[in-house]
Amino acid sequence: MSPSELIRDLDHVAIAVPRASDAADFLVGKLGARPLDSGPGLGFLWWQFAFPRGGVVEILEPHGPPGGFLHRFLERQGRGVHHITFMVNDLAAAADHARSQGYEIVGYSDEFPAWKEAFLHPKQAQGIVVQLAESHPELEPNETQHVPFPPLPIPAPEPTELVAVRLNAHDAERARHQWEATLGGICQDQSNLLEFRWADSPLCVRVEIDPQANQGPVALDVLPAASATLPEGSHPLLGIPFRPAR
Repeated sequence: MSPSELIRDLDHVAIAVPRASDAADFLVGKLGARPLDSGPGLGFLWWQFAFPRGGVVEILEPHGPPGGFLHRFLERQGRGVHHITFMVNDLAAAADHARSQGYEIVGYSDEFPAWKEAFLHPKQAQGIVVQLAESHPELEPNETQHVPFPPLPIPAPEPTELVAVRLNAHDAERARHQWEATLGGICQDQSNLLEFRWADSPLCVRVEIDPQANQGPVALDVLPAASATLPEGSHPLLGIPFRPAR
């Protein structure tokens, strides 16, 4: 099975913050995103916000005793992009393919029929955590838990579109190996920018090539509504710039 058959789509980008309420005012009130879903995780709570055309931002907030993985992430790196999630048709096959491409798989979990997940080893994934997930909502238990959303402002009347996760990599060949050969993206080479798309995904990955800069998330590219005002530099509460797509 080819990687494009194994990987269904780039589902969402997850951002870690100390408090989810820090994100709601901006995502909903300024960008016009709508609440989509929520729930508890092991050591965290999550809330998803959907943009037009299907782009999704997931907000992660630490939950439980100090010292959990998300507490450690925030202490080490501060608020910002934590991971991106690819939905796959067969987790075992997708993990085997990633191993065949030289990646170590960590955090493999398939004990819950409704949600199976695994991760490319973060030290190999060019500065970002990559989650592979196989979901079967029809197998969710009837008592599935949801977490209330924080107080939400009135949505911006003209919603912004989320179009890309922008990253930096040191080497174009390695970037293509990860996003194309391993994860099945269709690559468009635009000089010093590589764009990777998945047929069923509204989101794409854009990779800048700069050997001198840190690898990893650079920005979230958006198509802002005329009335939207984007902050200069990183958003002070979300830890990542929101930049007009170009």
